[in-house]
Amino acid sequence: MSGDHAGEIARFLAQPALARLLQALDGEGEETRVVGGAVRNLLLGEPASDIDLATTALPQETMRRGKAAGFKAVPTGIEHGTVTLVTDSTSFEVTTLRRDVETDGRRAKVVFGRDFVADALRRDFTINALGLGRDGKVHDYCGGLDDLARRRVRFIGDPATRIREDYLRILRFFRFHARYSVGEPDAGGLRACIAGREGLAGLSRERVRAELLKLLVAPGVVATIGAMAGAGLLMPVIGGVPYLSRFAAVAGDDGADVHPAFRLAALAVAVSEDALRLREGLRLSNGEFDRIERIARALEGLGGRADLPAIAVLRHLAHDAGSDAVAAALVLLNASVGSNGGDDVQQLIGELGRTPPFLPTGKDVIGLGAVPGPRVGQALAAARQGWIEAGCPAGADEQIAFVRVALASH
Repeated sequence: MSGDHAGEIARFLAQPALARLLQALDGEGEETRVVGGAVRNLLLGEPASDIDLATTALPQETMRRGKAAGFKAVPTGIEHGTVTLVTDSTSFEVTTLRRDVETDGRRAKVVFGRDFVADALRRDFTINALGLGRDGKVHDYCGGLDDLARRRVRFIGDPATRIREDYLRILRFFRFHARYSVGEPDAGGLRACIAGREGLAGLSRERVRAELLKLLVAPGVVATIGAMAGAGLLMPVIGGVPYLSRFAAVAGDDGADVHPAFRLAALAVAVSEDALRLREGLRLSNGEFDRIERIARALEGLGGRADLPAIAVLRHLAHDAGSDAVAAALVLLNASVGSNGGDDVQQLIGELGRTPPFLPTGKDVIGLGAVPGPRVGQALAAARQGWIEAGCPAGADEQIAFVRVALASH
């Protein structure tokens, strides 16, 4: 461990809430360590915000000690030994050391123990099995420090065994590879993922969705998605043929801060039926489906065009699908054809974004003498169309003039 790591570890352990909790849980025959992702990220010099702890204490003793130290104790997963201890806006998940005695590929039956080595060996990847004691010592029973230094993701022990314990680890293997590795995926892990791919079908769609969306915004996602596709592991997840070149063109390899639903649309959507398939296959949230389905409608509206559409076409389409969806569709179409017209696309998107709102409503149409009924909507649609063709002038009075023209024509 370098001196820099020692300093970072000392500062990390000195955080008031964490220091108070470790003091409360440690000692009097019990030992507690920080484990998992927080230790991994700390040693990589990355934010370690979600802090999990492993303890020899049983859940009831963990809760007793936490409450005595001023923490609120929440039995979030007490049957598996997990208690959440909360103070102010900071929460810590504390789990009793355990080992699996029975697994079905989705969930495990566990028994509690007092062996930190056994607890580490039941985890998924070596870099996720590191522990950090209150004294600042890093505990590594699986070669995780060496794998961190080499920037590689490896299963602990036999990859096939780890996967049979929970088939979601196939997706987690690729997600962690995209996030933390350089180079090709670990060969043994990749072979085990391919051999165990039928187990993906038994996972809950919600769990698959969560892992996939995290993968899609990871820094190394383009190469990793390509590796999944080459291994025959991508189509079973998305339920259709991926658009790999389009995805590569818009995703890059930089882990940009983008909405994962846009990345999913880039990978798997061309028409509205694709969005419906993803909603069913991945149990998308309403917000995710709305975003993807509107992008699909915009893609359909822009389909078959060899050249960039006129701004009037985009404005008509934006009324139906939304300006954000039309902008996303433009980016995807430009990527699909391998065009170098990125500047022109961005200019169109900027112009679309500057379009003023169309203010007249059905109430305005009725106020001009229309009888309530279908004619109101027809007149309003015609007015909006005329307004768009005229360049979308701003101002209520100018826009009402288009309503008058529409009423006179109907």
